[in-house]
Amino acid sequence: MTRIVIIGAGSWGTALSVIAARAGHDVLLWGRDLEVVNSINNSRKNPRQLSDIEIPACVVATNDLGRAVQGSPMVVFAAPSHAARELFQLIKPHLDSSTILVNVAKGIEVDSGKRVSEVVSDVLGEQFNGNFVCLSGPSFAREVVDNHPTAIVAASRNESVAQAVQSGLSFENLRIYTNSDVVGTELGGSVKNVMAIAAGMTAGLGYGSNSIAALITRGLAEITRLALSQGAQLETLMGLAGLGDLVLTCTGNLSRNRFVGEELGKGKTLSEITANMSEVAEGIKTSKAVRRLASSAGIEMPITNEVEAVLYDGKSARDAVAELMSRPLRSETN
Repeated sequence: MTRIVIIGAGSWGTALSVIAARAGHDVLLWGRDLEVVNSINNSRKNPRQLSDIEIPACVVATNDLGRAVQGSPMVVFAAPSHAARELFQLIKPHLDSSTILVNVAKGIEVDSGKRVSEVVSDVLGEQFNGNFVCLSGPSFAREVVDNHPTAIVAASRNESVAQAVQSGLSFENLRIYTNSDVVGTELGGSVKNVMAIAAGMTAGLGYGSNSIAALITRGLAEITRLALSQGAQLETLMGLAGLGDLVLTCTGNLSRNRFVGEELGKGKTLSEITANMSEVAEGIKTSKAVRRLASSAGIEMPITNEVEAVLYDGKSARDAVAELMSRPLRSETN
């Protein structure tokens, strides 16, 4: 593998372009913003994200999506999940049937409740199912480019495709494991963002470690119930793409979703919070999708329900916590 295309010049797309370049690949990085594209090509810096990081010369930025993906053996989707359908429709005419598609976005399509792999199947056809990889796990872009040891998962139904991504993108501080559970890997990475908003709300209200530990544990129970109902494997939810990513996003101060929750806990409105954010917090939209998916599957997800109520129904974070704590007592394992 010598050429990798990355769609999305946000923090994770930029970080992956740097890592892929360090691993010896030629990288074509697509972004919508011409200012960002020109800055990367001319000054080797992304002015919007990770702006202090020197981007290697073998990374070329473009805003021509067709040119970017034409003939590439690997395309990495690093744009927000709500843009997936539109972008896959745009690249469809330019994709080779053998192209490996790697998704790093962690979200669920709101209107359909579909995971990104299902959107790919809708738009590109089932022939790409064997070429699809979900790359997920506990990973802040800043720490990856700063050479902090990081372990993530490449999940695919096709073992050889997962291994191609593993060998192509693993480099020094970034260690990639493989698994075959696309469903569990996608849902673990998506639903944990909703739980991170809840954890942030808890912290924003001034509650301490007891509360956060309880939230993470019960949040994992919710994620597991939903994922297993969709055909996921329990081991995935106990691994990097499940528990690992959940702990990081609920406790790490680089988490955008936890930040949103903290600000909500302090009494700010969602519009006030997002007005000053440069990147999407996937959990905001994903909360709606998860609640709909859980409802259709008959799965109880009380934390998700309260997060959505705070985000969209004007409920206060304090009332949401009180609602959770006043639920009928029950067995932990039921």
